[in-house]
Amino acid sequence: MTTTVDNKTLWENTLAQIELSVSKANFTTWFRDTFIIKQEGGVVYIGVPNLFVKDWLNNKFNKSILKYLREQTDSIKSIEYIVSKIDKNKQKEQSREVKSTQNNNELPLSDYYINKDDNLNPRYTFESFVVGPFNELAHAAAQAIIKQPGIIYNPLFIHGKTGHGKTHLIQSIGNYIKHSQKEKNVFYLTSEKFASEYIGSVQNNKVNQFKEKYRKYDVLIMDDIQFLSDKEKTQEELFHLFNTLYDNNKQIIFSSDKHPNFIPGLEERLKSRFNQGMIVDIPKPDHESRMQIIQNKLLQNNIGLKKEVVEFLSTTIDGNIRELEGVVNSIVCQSKLKNKELSLNDIKDLIKNSAKPKKMISIKDLIKIVADFYGIEEASICDKTRRKDIVKPRQVTMYILREDFNTSFPTIGSKLGGRDHTTVIHSCEKIKNDLKTDQLLLQQITQIRSML
Repeated sequence: MTTTVDNKTLWENTLAQIELSVSKANFTTWFRDTFIIKQEGGVVYIGVPNLFVKDWLNNKFNKSILKYLREQTDSIKSIEYIVSKIDKNKQKEQSREVKSTQNNNELPLSDYYINKDDNLNPRYTFESFVVGPFNELAHAAAQAIIKQPGIIYNPLFIHGKTGHGKTHLIQSIGNYIKHSQKEKNVFYLTSEKFASEYIGSVQNNKVNQFKEKYRKYDVLIMDDIQFLSDKEKTQEELFHLFNTLYDNNKQIIFSSDKHPNFIPGLEERLKSRFNQGMIVDIPKPDHESRMQIIQNKLLQNNIGLKKEVVEFLSTTIDGNIRELEGVVNSIVCQSKLKNKELSLNDIKDLIKNSAKPKKMISIKDLIKIVADFYGIEEASICDKTRRKDIVKPRQVTMYILREDFNTSFPTIGSKLGGRDHTTVIHSCEKIKNDLKTDQLLLQQITQIRSML
């Protein structure tokens, strides 16, 4: 039976369903200032503020939107997205909830400062954290933890290169628990700070006070754990603290620039403790996620850019989120100074002056890094030997040269012992296929890439 629902109610009900399935940041980014223009011949025409939102809704949310619309009115067959400015009356009605949310999220000036009692930065929240394919597993683990701290995924260990959003995510967990479970005692610090405090407590005969301080926390978040490398006494203290907190179902969260198994100078017993929980990698953001990060940052600053410009930025700045946000900040500044939307040529000039140049590496450098990693002689990678302990590092070298540096197959073969290009192709394909099932190999290649 066909039912009839007015446009305003139809869209409000649809948005209510969508809001349950996405983060607040994503909801505000993609659905703010959207509305139903009309229904005609089974088609719902949805107004969107710009082409970028139009494309994103069409590609990412179309199936969900259509499903929620059809649940209310089964005569709807399809959706059309039209770039259209919402009229003032509708804007007043439909933006009340968004404005209310924004007002509720606005912090008093004093709340922008880091709280010395817990060291948490109030700007790091789930609402401002952009979720994409590259970090969705880490985000899902964080969401599970805030529901049952100390029970699920304890400890949580997040690793990835600098600027991939590790600190933002682990502090978001702390901020959420701090505000939603006020009885919980939450504390964030770097491992460097932990080591410094411990050494100070030993020198001042205050080790017991140090122990008491850290054993009182319900949620302990420690950043950059790799800095405890070779600090034996501090690692011993962390080991005992870990056991005390874990045995009392206190949530423990760590971050590092590498998997704990590959942190040099880290005690095996600590590695074992880290591995008993959840370990998750945050790699560099994929192309679509970078586009979303850019668009989200621009929307926060009320700056508009054409889709081709966002595409260019995402393609040009392809790794570090901090670098990406730094460039966007420059664009925002320039756009406000010139009081206009920047063109693609304007952006190219800006990128040329502010983008960080990529580090160059030679084939010889890569061979040395791979050889050192696997503990073999550099020369053996280019030898004709088929020894198993040599073949794998050689194939890994070929794979990285091809995937990361786009080196031609004949060049790789020539530089690695004068091998035929078909041998190189076979080696690259083998590594590519093995990576689908071999988690250890994936970790090894990730670690080698971090050394480049």
